Amino acid sequence: MTAQFACAVDELAPEEARLVELTGVDGAPVPVALVRDGDGAYHALSDVCSHGAVSLSDGEVEGCLVECWLHGSQFDVRTGKPVQLPATRPVPVYPVTVEGDQVMVDVDAPVAVA
Repeated sequence: MTAQFACAVDELAPEEARLVELTGVDGAPVPVALVRDGDGAYHALSDVCSHGAVSLSDGEVEGCLVECWLHGSQFDVRTGKPVQLPATRPVPVYPVTVEGDQVMVDVDAPVAVA
């Protein structure tokens, strides 16, 4: 599968997140937190916190961090790595491209976390 339409570029303000459900290669829905960081760049990561299994898109975005609303874990939206406890495991991040006025995400090609 290739990149899928997630939203129009003007639908997400800087330091805002939203849940988008895309379709995985197996046809199953993939919940994605689509985030626009403080510099205006778009990022996509799993919407499921690796600690509390709640929606990251419901959390606050500050700069390049999204905070889980349940326990306060923070994740770097560029890498998926946790930078604030209690989370210790990263969440998958997905490639994002902007094509014209469309934000596209490829959920079938998660970026490896080093």
